[in-house]
Amino acid sequence: MFKGLGGLGDMAKMMSAAKDMQAKMAEMQENLASITVTGEAGAGLVKATATAKGDLTALDINPSIFVASEKEVVEDLILAAIKDAQRRAQDRAQSEMARITEGLGLPPDMKLPF
Repeated sequence: MFKGLGGLGDMAKMMSAAKDMQAKMAEMQENLASITVTGEAGAGLVKATATAKGDLTALDINPSIFVASEKEVVEDLILAAIKDAQRRAQDRAQSEMARITEGLGLPPDMKLPF
């Protein structure tokens, strides 16, 4: 009697999986805001801390590098530390995404969100 509707069960499973994924994605976004990473430059003379979402939250500069003649070096170290923190934040966000998609049975190299 319902032979022609056999695919509806699969559609319901897909919709349920999509809702689960959406909930997990929202949870992951919240978690990324609380995960912090620290980037460094100049062997730790400059450290930049960011959330896994990439928001810069702190900058720590060793006072020994504050010499007027070294201004450009200090600026370069600050930029390098910030870029390192942002790269680490992106790497952490990708690893969190991979952890979630693995649990959903999606391919590990699938780019989300679309």
